[in-house]
Amino acid sequence: MNTKNHKDLGRIRREYSLDRMEESQLPEDPMILLHQWLDQARKTENPEPTAMTLSTVDHDGNPSSRIVLLKKIVAGELWFFTNYESRKAREIENNSRVAVHFHWPDLERQLRMEGTVSRIAETASDQYFHSRPRESQIAAWASPQSQEVPGREFLEKELFRYQEKFKGSRKIPRPLNWGGFAFSPWRMEFWQGGQFRLHDRIEYFLKDKTWTRVRLGP
Repeated sequence: MNTKNHKDLGRIRREYSLDRMEESQLPEDPMILLHQWLDQARKTENPEPTAMTLSTVDHDGNPSSRIVLLKKIVAGELWFFTNYESRKAREIENNSRVAVHFHWPDLERQLRMEGTVSRIAETASDQYFHSRPRESQIAAWASPQSQEVPGREFLEKELFRYQEKFKGSRKIPRPLNWGGFAFSPWRMEFWQGGQFRLHDRIEYFLKDKTWTRVRLGP
């Protein structure tokens, strides 16, 4: 193993200068700013502008993180979809408090959020499921997400089995163990990279259904 490049990790550095956040220009509602940042991120070369890191904890308080894709924002809630038997879903059922993180390096921005997660209505899960490509619908049936499998061949056989099962079917039913979650944030911190490491950190905190805004030191 070549360890020379690893020794140079401390030298990796970039300067930030693209934008600044001025309190006088910020909205009272952070969801407005979230929409603005998402719209701007979608115009960059970022291949996954809606990718967000979802962090959960297990029964013993051990954290785990993974990337999920934001699919909808409904009444201030961020929706994503997954297998309800996956590790993240099981941990959410045990402890609904989670953290979410967006990173848009092209814009020198990050967004950290804390809040709670709950299942969305089955009708809403049905609607989104049937909007997905047919191959993705079949894969939802074939994948025992987060469970141990004997190998890649097993997954390919399962995919073929369900392809045959639904062959000729005009509409594939949604698996009952697959659906959507809604993330409701109570804390949102918008981070904009700044020169000389004087980054802008603006935190919104929800209390009594009202958002309060403060600036944090970088």
